[in-house]
Parts: sequence; structure tokens; C-alpha cells
Amino acid sequence: MKIVVIGGTGLIGSQVVNHLRAAGHQVIVGSPSTGINTLTGEGLAEAMNGTDVVVDLANSPSFEDKAVMDFFQTAGKNLLAAEVNAGVKLHVALSIVGVDLMPASGYMRAKVAQEKLIQESGVPYTIVRSTQFMEFTPAVAQGYTKDNEVQISTVIYQPIAAKNVAEFVAQAALAAPVNGHYDIAGPDRDTMDKFVGRYLTHLNDPRKVVPNNEGNYFGAINNKGENVPAGEAKIGAVSFDQWLESVAVPA
Repeated sequence: MKIVVIGGTGLIGSQVVNHLRAAGHQVIVGSPSTGINTLTGEGLAEAMNGTDVVVDLANSPSFEDKAVMDFFQTAGKNLLAAEVNAGVKLHVALSIVGVDLMPASGYMRAKVAQEKLIQESGVPYTIVRSTQFMEFTPAVAQGYTKDNEVQISTVIYQPIAAKNVAEFVAQAALAAPVNGHYDIAGPDRDTMDKFVGRYLTHLNDPRKVVPNNEGNYFGAINNKGENVPAGEAKIGAVSFDQWLESVAVPA
């Protein structure tokens, strides 16, 4: 099959490309650097010619409310229109667990808008909703750091390794469309502060974790575990401890 991976140079995309090529498929890496730009439409028609499957892993360069909404709506409309014209048989998109339950977040609202475009496009689709990536733990810790404290929420948290995300997305690209969504998550569930604390302990980082009960999840209001699967989910094999083993400890 011919498969176009939009965002194919990123953390998840590069691994998805490798999986699909290893399975013997023709894979086109879609990004502005390769001449395929979903925002401007550049290169889309050519890339879609003869394409069976599109995997959309593109992300907005800005998380500001208006910018992120404009990105997902513009890029989504351009991409899906090109797919319809080319007769693409499957559209796979990566989204977020509980995305429709946290409307206080502009990013979540934009991802909901993206999902709606996909659902209404007429292209057969599968939406894979993921929990937060383990690889973002350093950024999470830094984002909540004030002075020498990490003042972080006690919301329920179930991070997944990027390796497993890529595996699940690649599987979705080679399977029949579900015309719906399903959740993926890591094997360990605890509170966000506990995961960050384990990460800092692993690094011998002197910052102190200060838990709070504000229910703040990256700008979203989260008091009922909206960001973790409520029912069945596909569970990644890599545990948080296994991921920590791959994180280098400063000398």
C-alpha cells in the first residue's frame, strides 16, 4: 500500500514511518520540509495520488487558543479535501483521551474540531486517542516548576511510551477503519505528582514535588479522571519504570 504520514518527522511520526516501511509499504513522509504542507495545501494533491491510507500526526506549532484552532481546522480541511479527491480509503488520526470532556482547554477544543472534520469528511477513519506520552515528563515537570518546587496537580495520570503509541498507530493504519475512536494508554495509573516525583528521584533532581488539588491538567479542568480511559483501552507494554531506565542520569 501507499501510505502518507503527515507529521512523519516527529517523535511519533518517525517511528510510525519505520514500522510501516518495515512491513513492506510505500511510505511518503509528509511535512513542510518534504514539500507537503497541510496549512498551505502545497504538495497535497501530488502526495495523495494513488494513496491508500493517510496517517495524520501533525501538531500546531502554537498552543495559543486561536492559533491552535486555526491550525487544526485549516490543515484538516485541506488534507481531507485532498483525500476525498484522491479516493483515500482510510484516514488515521492521533487524538487525546477524554478530549471531548475538557472544553476549558483551547487545545482540547481544537482537537475536538479536528475530530469533527474527520467524522464528517466521508473518508473512512480511525481515531486513536492517547494519554500523555512518557517522553513529555521532563516538560511537564518544568512547566509546573516555581523556584525549587514542582507545584503539580494530583489528577489521575496514565502515561504511555511513544514507542507504544507509534506501534498502535501503525496497527491502525494497516487495519480496517473503525469509523470511530478507541483509547490507548500506558500500563501504570497513579496521580500526576507521583509520576513526576518518580522521574525527579531517578535523576537525583533536588526539586521538591508539592501536590495540589486544583484539578489543572494543562489548562483543562479535570476533577474526575477525564484524561484516562474510562472503559476498555489498548494498553502499551512499556511501564513507567522501564521508560525511566532509558532516561540518562546526569553525571
